[in-house]
Amino acid sequence: MLLFALGCLFALAVIWLGYPLLMAALAAIRGNARPAAEMALRRVSVVIASRDPEAVIRDRVADVLAGDYPPELLEVVVALDQQGPVPSESLQDLAPRVRVVAGPPPGGKAVTLNAGVAASTGEILCFTDAAQRFERDAIRRLVGALADERLGAVSGALHIGRDGRPSTLAERYWLFERWLRMKEARVHSAVGVTGAIYAMRRVCWHPLPAGLILDDLYGPMQLVLRGYRVGFEPSAQAFDDRRFAPAQEFRRKARTLTGVLQLCAWLPEVVLPWRNPIWLQFLFHKLLRLATPYLLLLAALGALAWAATALSSSAPALGRWLLALALIALGALVAAVPRVRGALAMAAAMQAAVVRATINGLRGRWDVWNR
Repeated sequence: MLLFALGCLFALAVIWLGYPLLMAALAAIRGNARPAAEMALRRVSVVIASRDPEAVIRDRVADVLAGDYPPELLEVVVALDQQGPVPSESLQDLAPRVRVVAGPPPGGKAVTLNAGVAASTGEILCFTDAAQRFERDAIRRLVGALADERLGAVSGALHIGRDGRPSTLAERYWLFERWLRMKEARVHSAVGVTGAIYAMRRVCWHPLPAGLILDDLYGPMQLVLRGYRVGFEPSAQAFDDRRFAPAQEFRRKARTLTGVLQLCAWLPEVVLPWRNPIWLQFLFHKLLRLATPYLLLLAALGALAWAATALSSSAPALGRWLLALALIALGALVAAVPRVRGALAMAAAMQAAVVRATINGLRGRWDVWNR
């Protein structure tokens, strides 16, 4: 049983440590295949699909317009989800630089984005959400990255946490995720983009299927399957100061992971190594991570079975006392240190989200656009 437990832990180490180290090594060897090039400024449409309150949308529009991109080359399209609280008429005073459209019923992010893109005119489509804010030069940086003609889309860097400094487990996890995407992009393509800040060539855009959960994964993977690459531009920065409780993080994570399973069902080419140029990256980054809670459970059961067998065979009474003392010490540590308690609660929420997503995937339940 000990070997079984160690095997599960080894598999986790390969997924969470071995693969990122491999990407880092390959990125260091390959680096940027081409030097950065200058791209003439193009007309950009910033598309914001939202079901947020009116005040949030107005603040987001003001933030985009306050950037340093030339006003004559920038338009903002606000696409309002049918399920949101804001009627399109209430935002018409934002014209002429802002176009407000309503997504079709019954709603959903994918069809709302489609409506926003259909109403736009830019050569470059820049997508963002309503809750974040941009660095002033973020749009210029995204457009500059698309000077590389190999790229169909490019992601910016989202900084989460107050003042952009991560403090919770979920925020530190995002720091790792952002680093990994940057390494993947240097090797070939990032596995997905950041929905809060990414840009795509208009000629690369294909309408999204109704009911799609992850536009920021489906769109980029479609591009990769069509021969484009997906870049990552760390100097194009967005910030999200919100902080989520474990229950909120559970819902967000469950939605994201459900979207990964939906992608495999709706775009099955991504799981075929002869069709997907970044099949290995997709396998390790998106699919094998879903095994984490199950491998942890199996490792724990194997270790407990081994410990119980070893201790009971040598000194039954002593073994029971040692096990009880270990559990008491662990409980005391969790109760006494709030930071440990908070980290464990967040870790439990994130792993429970995997289980929830697995159930959603098995049931084909995809209606989970929750914030």
